[in-house]
Amino acid sequence: MTIGIIGSGAMGAGIAQVVAVAGHEVFLLDQSAAALKKATTGIATALRKLAEKGKMPTEAAEAAIIRVRPTSDMQDFAGCGLVLEAIVEELSVKQQVFKQVEMVVSADCILASNTSSLSIASIAAACQRPERFIGIHFFNPAPLMALVEVIPAVQTREGLAEEMRALVQSWGKLPVLCKDTPGFIVNRVARPFYGEAIRLLEEGMADMATIDWAMTELGGFRMGPFALMDFIGHDVNYRVTESVFTAFFFDPRFKPSFTQKRLFEAGYYGRKSGRGFYSYAEGATPPEPTRDEVLGQQILTRILAMLINEAVDALALNVASKADLELAMTKGVNYPKGLLAWADELGLPQVLGTLDALYDEYHEDRYRASPLLRRMVRAGQTFAEL
Repeated sequence: MTIGIIGSGAMGAGIAQVVAVAGHEVFLLDQSAAALKKATTGIATALRKLAEKGKMPTEAAEAAIIRVRPTSDMQDFAGCGLVLEAIVEELSVKQQVFKQVEMVVSADCILASNTSSLSIASIAAACQRPERFIGIHFFNPAPLMALVEVIPAVQTREGLAEEMRALVQSWGKLPVLCKDTPGFIVNRVARPFYGEAIRLLEEGMADMATIDWAMTELGGFRMGPFALMDFIGHDVNYRVTESVFTAFFFDPRFKPSFTQKRLFEAGYYGRKSGRGFYSYAEGATPPEPTRDEVLGQQILTRILAMLINEAVDALALNVASKADLELAMTKGVNYPKGLLAWADELGLPQVLGTLDALYDEYHEDRYRASPLLRRMVRAGQTFAEL
């Protein structure tokens, strides 16, 4: 199968590399000659480094490099079996692009979007044949991150999701199936990792360094929430939070914070701009955490309860299967454990007790416990039994 990729930025180039290594001929489309040159050079450099390190044969690396064909002419997509876009997160732009694509490709060519936050159904609605449209969401950097979310729209023909799951698996990735809901799995379930951490900061419960320390040293997360937001960039992380909040009809569980919004407005995007929650200026001294294990455990317990509650709610609403939910969070954002298994380990009554105590204190809907969690506690069930 020949594959067309629209957009040669970091994500588009990364996906092109993945599918080329898997043996597909790839047309990488961009209107910018400079962007295409940067992308193809980057792919060639990355693959040759892998060969030098003995992680793939030199012949395979060179063959994959040749399979990536840069182009600025959409007519090159005429023989493609799959066209996937990885461009700006603007609905109208994506819709317009796929209208153009449909004028070129065959009737059975599959169309896909790598969107992380837009409705798949809304993009598909612009197509003459929406039944062949689907979401295939990679995580950055695509060559390194194993997880791929496969998201059928309401219009997607029956069987296409499973076909795409098998295709993605043949690329050496770990695909999960999920509903076309805001944030899909990862960007939905992970929101409290950021939101509740900021809430703790705003309340003065602890400083950023201490919250990050609690989540990494006591919780086993690879990065703390503030370091991770700075790493992702507030231009990305804040926008996703705002998008999910809006898409969920302003559900308080996903409410953005003014603290992060002000960083976004100021252009303090994090590492990429030299300043975010932390300073990345040359010679800047990282703040020292307060290594208080009692305080740290309180921080971890609160954020973890919120994360677990979101995972439980996603399961209750059939956003994804239990296995795919656990796989998404361990492989998509590298959580130390699946959140449902973690809930069993802590004890569901303890998780529910934490949430109910927060709701009793604040009387805010952001702390409402999932009805499924409450039912399971009453029945004395665990997630391992489901």
